[in-house]
Amino acid sequence: MRIIIRATVWVPLWMIVTAGASFAFEMTPATQAEIDKRKTVIAGWAADPVIVSAVKDQNGKGAIPGMDNPKWKTTRRSDAIVKAFQDNPAGKMLKAKLEASGGLYTEAFLNAALGEKVAFVEKTTSYIHVGQAKFDVPFTAGKSWQGKPEFDESAQTYQVQISAPVLADGKSIGVLVIGVSLAQLEKAGKK
Repeated sequence: MRIIIRATVWVPLWMIVTAGASFAFEMTPATQAEIDKRKTVIAGWAADPVIVSAVKDQNGKGAIPGMDNPKWKTTRRSDAIVKAFQDNPAGKMLKAKLEASGGLYTEAFLNAALGEKVAFVEKTTSYIHVGQAKFDVPFTAGKSWQGKPEFDESAQTYQVQISAPVLADGKSIGVLVIGVSLAQLEKAGKK
């Protein structure tokens, strides 16, 4: 009798869990049209003088000596190094943009020419993004990049990352990456 009761409880639970894990966000033409609008907005942010100036300044300094992705992962969110990226003018600007979006934008970070961080709203998983399409495509091609829809654990929502080159004198000097909530985007498209 115990085996039948356990099977009655665990089999449906297992089916729900595995079905949820395999569910993926369906990208519709309407959602893509909304994402395309956001690419223009994000490119505008990347051209803001505060952003351009911050990237130029970082490019003049270079990456933090000895900082790499493994060391970054062990750096605490409360560390002065992390706080400096949040409290600089570009970090404050990005935070204000996210707060004003009503949840449409879920993350924001700015990279310099070596892929290292310049500013962000929340500490990123990686310090250096060279070798990842979100950095490499906009930096080398000078055009926006769009990632695939993914479930973001920290935001608890499906999102897509969009990145845009930061340009000076027509050349890429850095990259701005923004996470866009697909649930919020769908709501915006229905208004």
